[in-house]
Amino acid sequence: MNRVLAISPHLDDAVFSAGGTLARHAIDGDEVTILTCFTGNVANPQGFALACQLDKGLSAEIDYMALRRAEDLAACEAIGAKAHHLPFLEAPHRGYADAKSLFAERKETDAPIVADLRAAIASLYDKLRPSIVYGPLCVGDHVDHHVVRDAMAEQSAGVPVVWWEDFPYAMKSEAVSEGVVRRPLDAPSAAAKLRSVLCYKSQLGFQFGSAERAADILSQWTMEGFVGGDLAT
Repeated sequence: MNRVLAISPHLDDAVFSAGGTLARHAIDGDEVTILTCFTGNVANPQGFALACQLDKGLSAEIDYMALRRAEDLAACEAIGAKAHHLPFLEAPHRGYADAKSLFAERKETDAPIVADLRAAIASLYDKLRPSIVYGPLCVGDHVDHHVVRDAMAEQSAGVPVVWWEDFPYAMKSEAVSEGVVRRPLDAPSAAAKLRSVLCYKSQLGFQFGSAERAADILSQWTMEGFVGGDLAT
């Protein structure tokens, strides 16, 4: 039995990008944990942070991150994974003021967050003793994805690390990133991934247009891309 750890920036990244592969691990009897880094709450969000909630059709009174954590618990259950949430704040709560800034130069104030996140990941490594780790390749260049990858860079030597091709950014890119191997999902893994993706109800309209459109896209995009590590599951 493998102990599989997937380190996800946001509450959906691991499932969107590698959910089928993680489901296959679980189907094969592996122990799968998804650690999501940026799940913390800010009371009374303002500005761009609030806009990120409102543009999902959610009122300011809704506890957005609590809603998203609940969705993630259901999504992880759908692929046979355990969920673990860290209380770090997403970029809109760290001074990134608009959508464009999320894909631009990172703020110097992110450096302490990388260090704190590195320590939190190391603690979970010690607890879980993973035999394989998955994380973001950073296709799309989202600042939060880069923070997570940097925090993963100095973890336990000897543990294979596989970087996933970040989805849906990968689907929107004209070219496959260098070194990425895209592998087809078998039917049970693809079905489990779809069930899991559909649990993120607050994100489906924003990311795909609708739940129906998400199902249609995933019925055609039945692959996941990876770089590095031992890709055998």
